[in-house]
Amino acid sequence: MSDIAITFAIIGGMVVLFVSNRVPVAVVALCAALLLYATGILELSEALAGFGDTTILFIASLFVVSASLEASGVTAWAGQVLVRRAGNSRERLLLLTMLLAAGLTAMIGSSGAAAALLPVLVLAAVRLGQPAAQLMMPLAFASYSGSMLVLTGSLVNVLISDAAVEQGMPPFAFFEMTLIGVALLMGHVAIVLLFGAKLLPSRSSRGMPEDLSRHSGKLSEQYGLFEDLYQLEVTAASPFIGIPRAVLEVRLEGQNHPGLSLIAIRGPDRSGAARHRPLAVGDTLIMRGETDVVEAFMAENRLVQVKTERPSLQTALFNQNYGFIEVVLPPRSGLIGEAVFPGMITESGDLIILGIQRRGERLGPGQVVLAAGDTLLLQGAWESLEEQSRDPDVLVVTAPSALRGQGIPLGTGSRRAIAILLLMVGLLASGAVPSVVAALLAACSVILLGVLKVERAYRAINWNILIMIASLIPLSIAMYKTGAAYLIADTLVAMVGNASPYALLAGLFLLTAGLGQLISSTATALIIIPVAIASAAAIQVSPRTALVTVAVAAAASFLTPIASSASLMVQGPGGYRFGDYWRLGLPLIGWSFLVAVFLVPLLWPFGRPA
Repeated sequence: MSDIAITFAIIGGMVVLFVSNRVPVAVVALCAALLLYATGILELSEALAGFGDTTILFIASLFVVSASLEASGVTAWAGQVLVRRAGNSRERLLLLTMLLAAGLTAMIGSSGAAAALLPVLVLAAVRLGQPAAQLMMPLAFASYSGSMLVLTGSLVNVLISDAAVEQGMPPFAFFEMTLIGVALLMGHVAIVLLFGAKLLPSRSSRGMPEDLSRHSGKLSEQYGLFEDLYQLEVTAASPFIGIPRAVLEVRLEGQNHPGLSLIAIRGPDRSGAARHRPLAVGDTLIMRGETDVVEAFMAENRLVQVKTERPSLQTALFNQNYGFIEVVLPPRSGLIGEAVFPGMITESGDLIILGIQRRGERLGPGQVVLAAGDTLLLQGAWESLEEQSRDPDVLVVTAPSALRGQGIPLGTGSRRAIAILLLMVGLLASGAVPSVVAALLAACSVILLGVLKVERAYRAINWNILIMIASLIPLSIAMYKTGAAYLIADTLVAMVGNASPYALLAGLFLLTAGLGQLISSTATALIIIPVAIASAAAIQVSPRTALVTVAVAAAASFLTPIASSASLMVQGPGGYRFGDYWRLGLPLIGWSFLVAVFLVPLLWPFGRPA
């Protein structure tokens, strides 16, 4: 069996396994790369070349930048704006999402746009009660249309510009293909809005996250945080002036005020006060206790009660600096048998036990001996809550990072995250540095500037997608090395080379789009560009027209989830199967075909001199 036949056999087997959905796609792709090495088609270095490709670093860096936007509350804010603008309209939500995805793709590429907007759309889907599968795929597909809006929208655009220069033609201008991109985007948006509801599945993904934007309010109600809660303002005559919270907590333990506990301290600007900052006039102590005990405490320490609405109290407990989480005691927890009470400071001194429940019933205010299955509501600085979440003696119900990211729009570090994103977009748009360098600089910056911790950055990277992409790159090498791609290309030239120029464009589109469903658009373009130039010369038409057609076809990666990283990114959150993509993908490819074959010659005439 020839190398070409072996390559086609491996591709066929891989597609069958993809469609069967019985083996993880990353495992299938990795096995295909190993088979190319085992059969002698590729050297070991070629079979593993994808894992050293700069594309992998680029995508990994974009995952980290996207996570910084989520952790700092930027995506929560964007999700709120998107939901507010969309209202209860699915069509309006899709329209705004697709336009935003296309615009962002023009600046940072389809992978970056999908990574940045995916958590926003997931949040919007949860809040609006829309099936995830109805929303996620249009996000990816709009990013492909957006890649044609500017020259740097995709690497394929840059490749055809370089090819034009090699043929003695001027390079493509930055906005030369914008009209084509707008035509593609408008057609694709119209198809999604008109037919998407029927062509997309309605199932919800098991991986859809919970809407945590109102989670703090639910916990407050469940644990009765605002029952017997008082706000006491420190006056000029109070003996508490000048002492930090840590000392105040010690004094409270020594005074005879049974059941009274300090929950939080809020400064005059309504921000949370640091644990070791001395108290000053105007600070507010948020206390819990029975009315007579609180009144006695006020009189003794010259405090004044402040009447505040519940939302203000909620903000005092849950803000950019402080929050609370719910934890459960597992069966073999070291805390079982410990005596605690609501309002108690933990042994570390960094957290407060706001409430205790057992089988859904609230316990306290007196001492409670902890048992397996008890749930505790802990309050403190977000950094302390993150540290507590790693304690093996408790199981965290909701990760502090997720609760903070969704519950506090534009929280701590949001300005730095936005500034880093804009800087990365500027570097990508200007071409001052290679794309991978711009992305790596941004990823390092969000960690060095404290927007994202290293551990969270590692968790943010979707390793399944990276392995998938890295394993498919050798397949492109094999197609080129064995001549399999050229065999297909030569067949096309023989079929349409002497026919109408429109037939040539149609053939180039079908060839490029067909290969692009199995291998990367960049690899496809590299294989087809020489064929496009040679075919255009054979029938004496402008190579520029053929090159733009190749670019449009390379952006039509709609039929399979392996066609592009953006399609892979939405597969999990959307709950898509391999066969779900072609239903909506076919009409979208049909529109791209019409644009490539009939609109492109109008903007780049066949007879335009080279």
